[in-house]
Amino acid sequence: MNRAFTEVTGYSESEVLGCNPRMLQSGRQDQDFYREMWDAIARDGRWQGELWNKRKDGRLVPESLTISAVRDAAGNVMHYVGVFSDITEIKRANELLEHQAHHDHLTGLPNRLLLEDRLLGAVLRAQREQTQVAVLFVDLDRFKNINDSLGHHVGDRVLCEVARRFRALTRESDTVARLGGDEFLIVMEGIADPAMVSRIADKILDDLRANPVSLEQEFFVGASIGISLFPRDGADPATLMKHADAAMYRAKERGRNAYEFFTSDLTQSSLARFRMETDLRHAIERDELRIYLQPQFSLKTGRRIGAEVLVRWQHPQQGLVPPGQFIPLAEESGLIVALGEWVQCAACLRWAEWAYAGLNPGVLSINVSRVEFRRGRIEDTVRNALAASSLPPELLELEITESAIMSQAEQSIEVLHHLRAMGIGLAIDDFGTGYSSLAYLKRLPLNKLKVDQSFVRDLPGDLEDCAIVRAVIALGHSLELKVIAEGVETADQRWFLTSEGCDEMQGYLRGRPMPADDFRRLVLEA
Repeated sequence: MNRAFTEVTGYSESEVLGCNPRMLQSGRQDQDFYREMWDAIARDGRWQGELWNKRKDGRLVPESLTISAVRDAAGNVMHYVGVFSDITEIKRANELLEHQAHHDHLTGLPNRLLLEDRLLGAVLRAQREQTQVAVLFVDLDRFKNINDSLGHHVGDRVLCEVARRFRALTRESDTVARLGGDEFLIVMEGIADPAMVSRIADKILDDLRANPVSLEQEFFVGASIGISLFPRDGADPATLMKHADAAMYRAKERGRNAYEFFTSDLTQSSLARFRMETDLRHAIERDELRIYLQPQFSLKTGRRIGAEVLVRWQHPQQGLVPPGQFIPLAEESGLIVALGEWVQCAACLRWAEWAYAGLNPGVLSINVSRVEFRRGRIEDTVRNALAASSLPPELLELEITESAIMSQAEQSIEVLHHLRAMGIGLAIDDFGTGYSSLAYLKRLPLNKLKVDQSFVRDLPGDLEDCAIVRAVIALGHSLELKVIAEGVETADQRWFLTSEGCDEMQGYLRGRPMPADDFRRLVLEA
C-alpha cells in the first residue's frame, strides 16, 4: 500500500496489513459481480472495471480498479496486484453532463430529449397494462409581452416560478417538461377517466388566475392547454404531441386561458393553418397582397379628408381572404412586420403618385399592429417608405393601438417623438379599449384620438356608450387633439357625433373599404 491508498480509503498501513481486501466492500455489488471478476482473472489473468468501495468513515467511493495476476516461471499465481483510483469527480462531471443533456438549463425540468424517452416508456407501459396516457401541451398566454416590456431576465424568473407550480400541481409520477420558450408539456400515466385530466388542467388554470407571480411586481400569467390521450388520439409520442399542440391552438382561438381536448377535426384545421402560414410567407413575393382604402370625412363640412389603408390577400385558390383570417396569423408568426413594411411602402407610393398628379387625396392613415410596433423597426420602416415614395410626411398618419403604446409607455414615448420629428401625424387607435394613464397620455406627441367602433355601434340609444364617447371627445379636445370615430353606419350615429363636437368619421355610412383604383376614381369625381 502507499499514501494514495490511505487518502482514498482512510485506513493507515497498520490497520490493513494482513487483512483481506474484502474489508473494503460496500455491499453495492452482489456475489455474482465478484464471481465474474474472479472468473475473468482466472481466465485472462486480468480484470478491469468500476465498483463501489467503502471508506473507513463509512462513505462509499466509486473506484476504477485493475487487478492483475502475477505468475512465477512455472505459471503459478504468486500474488495479485490491484491498482485503483477514486473517480468521484469524474462521476460527478459525467452526471452533470448527463443532467445537462436531458434537462432544461433554466428550470431544471426534463427537456424534449428526456421527455420523448419518458413518453415512449409511458406508452409502452400503458399498452401492457391497458391504461391511458394523457399529454397536456401548455403554452403561456401573451408571455412575450413580459419579455418585450420588462426584459428576458424577468421572463426567465417567471418561467422558473411557473415550472415550480406545475410540479407542485401534478403527481410525483407525472412528467413536467419544458419544450422551449414558454411551452411546457405534462405526461400523466395511469389515466382511467379523462375527467381526471380535466381536473388537473382546471387546477393549473385556476392557480394561474388566482395567484399572480410575485417578483418585484405582480404578473398574472394565463395559459392555453391542449390535451391528447393515448390510445384514442395517437399510438406514438410524436402523434400525441402533435395532436396536443393542435388542441392548444384551438384553446387560444377560443379566447385563451382555457383547455381543449383533441378532436379529429383539429387535424384538418391545424393542417389548413400551417398551409395558410406557408402561403402567407410567399404572398408578398408573389404580389398577392392588395391595398384597400376606406375614406375618412370631416363631420363639420362633410368633405373627404383622407383614407385609412387596409390590406387584403388575393389568394390564388381561395380568392380574396379577409384580414380577420390572416392578420392574427401574421401577428402570431411574426410575419406582420414584413407585411407592415410592404403596406407602408406600397400605400405611400400610390398616395404620392396621386398627390403629385394634383388629385389632393388628403391624409393617408396606416394602422400599425401591436406586434409591429414592439418588434419591428418602425422608425426605419417609415423613413424608408417616405424616402422611396417622396411622399410629403404631412400626408402620412400612423394609427397605433392604445394597448401597444401603454404596455411599454416610456419606450413608446421616445419612439413616438422620433416619428413625430419626421413630420408625420400620430393617432391612438381603438381609444377607450385599453388602459391609458392620463399622466402618460399628455406626454404623447399625438394628433388624434380614434374612438373605437364598439362604443359607436349602439349610439345614440346606449346611455353608457353616449357617456363614454362624450368623455373621449372632451378629453381629446382638452389635449388639443382631433377626434375621429370609426364604424359609423347610421345617420343617427353621425348626428350624435356631430352634435357632441366629434371632428371626423369613417364607416359604411359614407364609404366602405374599396380597392385603391376605386378610391382614385372617387377622388377624381369629387
